[in-house]
Amino acid sequence: MAVDAFEGQYVWRPAADDRQLARACMDVRTGRYLSAHEALKDARGAFDLRAHRSLVLASEAADSDLAERWLAEEPGAEAALLWARVAMLRALRMADAHDRRQGALVRIAQTACERAAELLPEDPTPWVIQLALARLQKARDPAPQGLLTAPPGPWYLFAHILRLDPWNREAHHRFLAYFFTRNGGSASARWDVASFLSQRAPAASALRLLPLVALVEDYDPHALLADRTWEQPQWRATAMGIYHSWFPQVAQYQFTPVLDLAYLAHALYMAKCEFEAREVFTAMGPYASRMPWSAFGEPEEQLTKARRSCGLPVPGAA
Repeated sequence: MAVDAFEGQYVWRPAADDRQLARACMDVRTGRYLSAHEALKDARGAFDLRAHRSLVLASEAADSDLAERWLAEEPGAEAALLWARVAMLRALRMADAHDRRQGALVRIAQTACERAAELLPEDPTPWVIQLALARLQKARDPAPQGLLTAPPGPWYLFAHILRLDPWNREAHHRFLAYFFTRNGGSASARWDVASFLSQRAPAASALRLLPLVALVEDYDPHALLADRTWEQPQWRATAMGIYHSWFPQVAQYQFTPVLDLAYLAHALYMAKCEFEAREVFTAMGPYASRMPWSAFGEPEEQLTKARRSCGLPVPGAA
């Protein structure tokens, strides 16, 4: 992986330096799907990449009829996957807007997932899409042994995904999000699940970042000394452990894992580990994600503040 140098402006596009995905996004915006088909088909052997590409492409297609048209004109595994993603996004949007049509859209999305799973059974992504919808259905499967709070949730669905892909990134993040307070979960369950999932992951896995994701989700700007939380020994040790074990692996990535790097850079910056944070920011190049920065204020302002603290160039600097 070789990222572009920072040239004075942040690049917020989720495709980042995945050139094939960026081209496919441009085509989707103009109503064409051939390059989207190629981008998804080329990622069949890399499930995390296929999941990411399908989500980014669906975000571009969700407000048009491209997914439906593609499925009607050239049905296949890639068309079915994009349709499932688009249906998922629409269902979640309706749910967040408390629109009474959400039930019908959830059923459409589930049917789309079933079709995509049938066309490419080894791909966990259609099941991950169903996991994203699980918070709307309040699955209450019993938790496995090893969790202090034993929170019920979509454990059976999660277990099925892990049989297909044990360290699927999106599945772990979707599953943790099921227990977020804003999705009807609790702080105790969230911490229990984040700890359980991260500890079972390999030391060099990006899934070790899950407690840092939960920490941002738990952030309360009105709490006493809230911004000092990351300076506590346990959180500083967590961030430094990820820096030493996972961050060296990033150089081997085909494309920049912007969101994961952002969470690590943020944690190191908040823990006053500016030297290490500087290295992580440098590895990100110009690419930026709105999370975790948006949890603390306007994303660009927060990112600029952090980069400036680490002695790195920021937009508008002379």
